[in-house]
Amino acid sequence: MKQKKAKHLKTNGGRENSRIDGLLRVHPHEVSPWRIFKIIAEFVSGFEFLSQYEGKRAATFFGSSRYSFEDRMYREATDLARRLSKEGFTIITGGGSGVMEAANKGAYEARGRSLGLSIRLPAEQQTNRYVKESESFHYFFTRKVMLSFASELYIFFPGGFGTLDEFFEIITLVQTKKIKSVPVVLIGKKFWKPLLLWIENTMHRESRAIDKADMDIYHLVDNANEAFRLVKRFAARRGPSRRK
Repeated sequence: MKQKKAKHLKTNGGRENSRIDGLLRVHPHEVSPWRIFKIIAEFVSGFEFLSQYEGKRAATFFGSSRYSFEDRMYREATDLARRLSKEGFTIITGGGSGVMEAANKGAYEARGRSLGLSIRLPAEQQTNRYVKESESFHYFFTRKVMLSFASELYIFFPGGFGTLDEFFEIITLVQTKKIKSVPVVLIGKKFWKPLLLWIENTMHRESRAIDKADMDIYHLVDNANEAFRLVKRFAARRGPSRRK
């Protein structure tokens, strides 16, 4: 079978960009200095925004933006965020709808601190009305760094590709010791169990791609009550803690 050659497009003054599988890949020499400065500026403003919460406990919530007020997971996220807020946690989300809105709503109801780290999209994402303080980002990767840096507790509700992306990012950082070991809590057994079984059976047992201890990085529960009790056990075991 003959392999298809990459098609080429003449763009930017006649210079070639290779189109592979429908993706436009820009040559490195076409990355302009202003873009680099824009990326640096996002990192600076993001770290400055988070620096005001230095030394305070924070919990970051991830999950689908598609949950409505009637969904059980929306209610669970609101309940957990409310209870964590009362324990002194700052609640951090991506600032959007669904689980993010639910978590910010819980913090709002508890009169706790509530942050939104939102992403600017072509179809503009609206920051939910329960966010008290926010910072927006153009680049997904700069926002991801801020979400990874921000907390000492990570809560994952069911979600789509973005939620899974953040989940694997966080557990990879813990596995490789790029960040300190932090509680990673998955909520919703029906949603998460098939993935965790695949990790255990295929990645660990069959492929030996991970160690058994790597599966201790995350913890699966079914609802807000179980998650809150788990967080309390973590807190009791570690004693008073602060982010570095």
